[in-house]
Amino acid sequence: VYRGSVKDFQGFDANQDAEALYNAMKGFGSDKEAILDLITSRSNKQRVEICQAYKSLYGKDLIADLKYELTGKFERLIVSLMRPPAYGDAKEIKDAISGVGTDEKCLIEILASRTNQEIHDLVAAYKDAYERDLEADIVGDTSGHFKKMLVVLLQGAREEDDVVSEDLVQQDAKDLLEAGELKWGTDEAQFIYILGRRSRQHLRLVFDEYLKIAGKPIERSIRGELSGDFEKLMLAVVKCIRSKAEYFAERLYKAMKGLGTRDNTLIRIMVSRSEIDMLDIREVFRTKYEKSLYNMIKEDTSGEYKKALLKLCGGDDDAAGEFFPEAAQVAYRMWELSAVKVELRGTVQPAGDFNDDGDAQVLRKAMKGLGTDEGAIIEVVTKRSNAQRQQILKAYKAHYGRDLMADLKSELSGSLAKLILGLMLTPAQYDAKQLRKAVEGAGTDESVLIEIMATRNNREIRAINEAYQEAYHKSLEDDLSSDTSGHFKRILVSLALGNRDEGPENLTQAHEDAKKLADVSSNDSSDSLETRFLSILCTRSYPHLRRVFQEFIKMTNHDVEHAIKKRMSGDVRDAFVAIVRSVKNKPAFFADKLYKSMKGAGTDERTLTRIMISRSEIDLFNIRGEFIDLFDKSLHHMIEKDTSGDYRKALLVLCGGED
Repeated sequence: VYRGSVKDFQGFDANQDAEALYNAMKGFGSDKEAILDLITSRSNKQRVEICQAYKSLYGKDLIADLKYELTGKFERLIVSLMRPPAYGDAKEIKDAISGVGTDEKCLIEILASRTNQEIHDLVAAYKDAYERDLEADIVGDTSGHFKKMLVVLLQGAREEDDVVSEDLVQQDAKDLLEAGELKWGTDEAQFIYILGRRSRQHLRLVFDEYLKIAGKPIERSIRGELSGDFEKLMLAVVKCIRSKAEYFAERLYKAMKGLGTRDNTLIRIMVSRSEIDMLDIREVFRTKYEKSLYNMIKEDTSGEYKKALLKLCGGDDDAAGEFFPEAAQVAYRMWELSAVKVELRGTVQPAGDFNDDGDAQVLRKAMKGLGTDEGAIIEVVTKRSNAQRQQILKAYKAHYGRDLMADLKSELSGSLAKLILGLMLTPAQYDAKQLRKAVEGAGTDESVLIEIMATRNNREIRAINEAYQEAYHKSLEDDLSSDTSGHFKRILVSLALGNRDEGPENLTQAHEDAKKLADVSSNDSSDSLETRFLSILCTRSYPHLRRVFQEFIKMTNHDVEHAIKKRMSGDVRDAFVAIVRSVKNKPAFFADKLYKSMKGAGTDERTLTRIMISRSEIDLFNIRGEFIDLFDKSLHHMIEKDTSGDYRKALLVLCGGED
């Protein structure tokens, strides 16, 4: 199935098109609209024929005329479209290694993503265009393991056999683990050999096997074991093996997000993928970033340049609202990865040689007299487990006859006070307090209700209910019922029971559940739709729900999260999406919330504090890993950049390290 956005133009006539372009550039000024309309609606093969016809009719070089008549980014885009793909890649690489410095990102993108045949064509085109040897030029401009891997990729010798040996898959996964995680230092040659030579199908299975035996994805090990451009190259190879569409969607997003646009990257990808997999890239982009590629280009560019890019894009997926097979495959792979058992780790561990009396004395000294030693308080409170903090509370009372919480409250202020006082509560007391704040007073903070109720297990929910009753002398269920309404209330009340099934998956039942979720036609009442989702998402076990979601994708080519967003709205939609994301990958759910609490202007300190406290002894180490995977920056770095003073010091201790 053809997945490009640009197709052969029906009724194509090279001479007629050459004449139209000549007329568009004749005289004073040029008709840019006519040029972009014609060139973006012809395939590359047809454009090459137009170049030949133009030379035959007018004795002139069409590309030279276009360069003369057009300017800036629009000129670069149109001229790039006129080159055959291999010559386009050759030009990009030549520019990347010419002059002072090297554009390593360009080298990585092209050589990590091209097929064997495309590499062979590129090498030949480079030789033809520049009368130079591409391998020799790259060797002369790069160094170390980065150079070695580029040379391997330049051979275009990746295995292409679809027959996979299970024994070899297991051996390669074991060899990669032993070359990195289990070795003092790293055997880079083993990474180069396996990732540079094995077939795509084989490597996908190796990555799955690696996740099982290492307890972490291969990408995370590469980040930990390799560095610099070599690390970036190997990550790009892994991403392209998994899904080229996802790799290019991510590259396009990064080219346009934030201030400024990386136009060279944007042009290169839009041109090079327009006749290969642009439809797949669009689908993945829409699913991953919750906005269409079309709209992001529209917002980030202008003029004829924008018009030409939008023509290459080929359509607006926000308007269509559809979900397609490539996006479904990416979603399905994510579900499969989430089903692999990964050890959850907190960042705060019980202190060795713990002495509750000694800690109580340190805290008293820090708050006694004029001024407060915030550093000493942070040192004790953030480096003790919650159970140890409860012992310190008792020791402080026994030793001094004073309430430690009251003393901390009077001595500290602002964000630091909220963080330290939160750490001194038990997890159930802290969650109960956050829920109480969310429902008391004018207005309700639905996002807090959703975050806590959608992510806690049965034991945690029951403990919260007890703590809530003890602290506020009323039931959590009653407060949730009186402060919310409709289907949202029913979801929260169901979750508040702490009665989710805890058994393993049941494949037969999972198939039926998926069918029940998928079999909701537009004629069904809204009540029936929410009830079906509630009866499954709020009651089934996590392992079972993962299987339900996989079955749902198989049946519909839709991810269940996409279906929820399309069919529902408001707090009901947000609650169901939170449950789905928690089931799929809870650390990733919290990583996303932490990122959103700090990105842009201002910081949502309430969310930041709440998550750092509540996950510090459960899975904050895993959240850190997901954070850097998702956002290409560490949680430690973002906290350091976005907070200040003693509050920052305490958060960084809880974070537990720089990745």
